[in-house]
This record gives sequence, C-alpha cells and structure tokens, in this order.
Amino acid sequence: MLKRLQGRVAIVTGAGGGLGRAHALELARQGARVVVNDISETAHAVAQEIRQMGGAAAGYAGSVARYDEMQCMVAQTMAAFGRIDILVNNAGILRDRTFAKMPLDDFRLVLETHVMGSVNATKAVWPHMQSQRHGRIVMTTSSSGLYGSFGQSNYASAKMALVGLMQTLALEGAKHNIRVNCLAPSAVTAMTSDLLPPQAAQILTPERVSPGLVALVDDDAPTRTILLAGGGSFECAHITMTRGIHIADTEDATQALHDRFEQAWEQAGQTIPESGWDQPRHELAKALGRPSDIK
Repeated sequence: MLKRLQGRVAIVTGAGGGLGRAHALELARQGARVVVNDISETAHAVAQEIRQMGGAAAGYAGSVARYDEMQCMVAQTMAAFGRIDILVNNAGILRDRTFAKMPLDDFRLVLETHVMGSVNATKAVWPHMQSQRHGRIVMTTSSSGLYGSFGQSNYASAKMALVGLMQTLALEGAKHNIRVNCLAPSAVTAMTSDLLPPQAAQILTPERVSPGLVALVDDDAPTRTILLAGGGSFECAHITMTRGIHIADTEDATQALHDRFEQAWEQAGQTIPESGWDQPRHELAKALGRPSDIK
C-alpha cells in the first residue's frame, strides 16, 4: 500500500476513542508518526495499538481547553519526533437541549471545548508549521453547524465558528504552505449513538470517515475545503454569495428589497468569495454600474 504520509508527524486531539481513534490509526497506516491526545489515559492505549501494528506513536493525556497543556503536548511532540506536520482538531463534547431549556453554562462549555480547544491546539503548533513551511490542519465541523440541528444551538454555533476560523487561517497560512480545511463527519460514536437509527451503526462507522481526513492532510491536500464524509460517501459544502440586486438611491430601499427579495436570493450565477472583502467589492461594482470581477 502506498503510504501517503510517510515521514510526517501528526497530532490528533480527542483520539482516545470514536472518530479520533479511527483517524489516528489511519494516519499511522499511511506512515505518519502519531501523537494521540485525549483528556483521559485512553490516549496511551490507542498509542499502544499503533505501536503494536508496527507504527510510531506517543500518547498525551491533556485537555484542549487548557492552552498550557497544548503547549506541553507540542513541546513533547517536538522532543520525540522533531517536527509537526499535521494537526487534527477532533476533540469535542455534546450538551444537547433546546435553546429555551439550555443552561448558559452548557452553551459556554461546548464553545470552550470545540472552538477554544481548536484555537489552543492550533496556536501551539502554528509557529512550528510556519518555521518549517509545511502544515496541514483540520477543523472538525458538522452539518449541524452548516445547516442547523434541533436541540443543538450550542454545538451548531461552535461548529460553524470553526468554519470561519478555517477560512481565515487558510488565508494567513498560505504563504507558509499551511493548508487548513474542515471535515464534517457522519459517524456513529459514543457521542452520537442516541441520535441516529439502529442501522446506522453498520454503515456510518468512524473508519469510513478517515480516508476523507487523509485527503485533507497529505502533500496534495486542498485548502479552505469543507469535506463531508460518512458511510463511504464524500461531498463538499460551499459558502456562496449570490449575484444579488442593486437598489438605486432614488428608490425606497426597504420597500424595493421587500418586493425583489426573491431576486436577491436567486442562486443562478452565485460565486464562492475568496475572502470577506469580496462582498464590499462586489457591492461597490454594482453601485458604480460596473461588472463585478468576483468569479
């Protein structure tokens, strides 16, 4: 088997079980040396699995919510393997409840784990990836964030926040050959087993997601991609901007938008902005009566 990650060093957070464990094992099969992180000692058990299959791995028990612990993990990774090529931000939790009944502490906890956990781990590896001019970072987003999910306002908010983080870090990392992507998995794990029908367990296995992860971290990886993966299927999601409309100053803008809202919504000819500045550039071009250069 061609090992796509031979010589690379990867860190996977939340890898003591479920998706993270499957990711760590697949990265190792592809030739990567893997640091397995989890908040519990299960990290060491998964690292031992990798070593038993002939790979190189180390476990690190620490919380992504603590930046000092992520710094310590990175320092130990550098001491053991000399570089860090791949970071998979996988750690997460659920605290599902309708928004009306959700304690704010549960909202904060989910944001802290998913968003700040990914920020902490990424901040710790970033200077090493910059200096070696190579890095691959994956944020774990979710269709719950992209499209909404009843009873998951905290989780959905966190997962969509990671898309924004990915978009910006991909721009900032480009000159250092740091590519940043999002993976939206469909898998039955301990965290999701109560949310999916019984037959899902045989189809939506964590192992069938991990090939998508490899595609986002190998040398030919894209950047700023949202890859959906589950049950052997792979799709991409896009955040687009419609061509929209322009309302003249001589018109009542409020009434005109009300009357022409379907035109503003019309998706034919929509584009994928390269950055947030494409919106004002596009709008300025329309106001000046010029063709927009946003393709």
